[in-house]
Amino acid sequence: MTAAGENLRINPARLWDSLMEMARIGPGVAGGNNRQTLTDADAEGRALFRRWCEAAGCTMGLDQMGNMFARREGTDPDALPVYMGSHLDTQPTGGKYDGVLGVLGGLEILRTLNDLGIKTRHPIVLVNWTNEEGTRFAPAMLASGVFAGVHTQDWAYARTDAEGKTFGAELQRIGWRGEETVGQRRMRAYFELHIEQGPILEAEGKDIGVVTRGQGLVWTQVTVTGKDAHTGSTPMPMRKNAGLGMARILELVDEIAWSHAPHAVGAAGHIVVHPNSRNVIPGTAIFTVDFRTPDLDVLRDMEARLHKGAREICDRMGLGVAFETVGGFDPVTFDADCVAAVRAAAERLGYSHRDIISGAGHDACWINRVAPTAMVMCPCVDGLSHNEAEEITPDWARAGTDVLLHAVLETAGIVE
Repeated sequence: MTAAGENLRINPARLWDSLMEMARIGPGVAGGNNRQTLTDADAEGRALFRRWCEAAGCTMGLDQMGNMFARREGTDPDALPVYMGSHLDTQPTGGKYDGVLGVLGGLEILRTLNDLGIKTRHPIVLVNWTNEEGTRFAPAMLASGVFAGVHTQDWAYARTDAEGKTFGAELQRIGWRGEETVGQRRMRAYFELHIEQGPILEAEGKDIGVVTRGQGLVWTQVTVTGKDAHTGSTPMPMRKNAGLGMARILELVDEIAWSHAPHAVGAAGHIVVHPNSRNVIPGTAIFTVDFRTPDLDVLRDMEARLHKGAREICDRMGLGVAFETVGGFDPVTFDADCVAAVRAAAERLGYSHRDIISGAGHDACWINRVAPTAMVMCPCVDGLSHNEAEEITPDWARAGTDVLLHAVLETAGIVE
């Protein structure tokens, strides 16, 4: 086996064309995408991906969570495959690159290997994980979580969307439920390419982020209970204002996050107030607090302080409060050898790079539990993601995919 030479690069124009063609499926209203999981648009995107993979000579596997596995054979069929991938589903107002770059970058690698007649000892498998975003069916990274044994399949199938439709029924409806047992595959390694979804790489002028760790997170749904009452006729001392209680708790959330700066963040993005009427004091406020940090002890401290402080606030105000953990995972440290392969690839190709901690959750965070794993990141304009205005440049896409190519080949082994 030989190492990949620095002149080995992907076809950047073909990669960009693939990204733009996929973006035509499930268009958003402002230039991005709305290709939520298990919708008709998701089914259409999957079908296009399958056609592309089969045209590249791959066989397509499909498991009972709808995870798609495009396999390019190696010279040793008994060698453990090297996996790469990400997800094709998007946020309701998502961009064209979040997740998609990792899948179609992987496809471009398979096409490049075919163009150049390169054989590898280990098979290479490209994955599209189902429901990474978790928007329609919470939590995020659902199918990779089942694959890694974090969730049971029955529990995942029972997840419901806002209309009460279940994950299992919708997967069956769109025709993408396979027969393969989830999690039975063994991996030599797993690599995931992703846009940063943050501003660091662009601000520092770096081409590549070598992801060494991933932040842990905990999502805590907080329910504050007061009493609905007329805003005009209820005296101030007699009010039980759940909305005001929520506001004070959100101030606490911000205070807790700042106390662990710079490597901790916290906010509430999902907020529902009942009855949500102009002249009714809110009787109930439900919101989800999102805390993230790469330090497990800090994460636990943040959660404990939220529970303690929110109870104290509500007790003083005569309000009820309840907590439910609705998502989360511990901080992740990626495999040292896989990380080294990414770093070496960036150096071999002459791309500027820096080590980085992922601020977002990714399928790689779960797969890291069952296989050696690492991530490659490229910049995105202004660090903007989960937004239709999300943007990257063709050069950034090329650099990230080039590095992914070399890291995968170093791990899979080129055969003369």
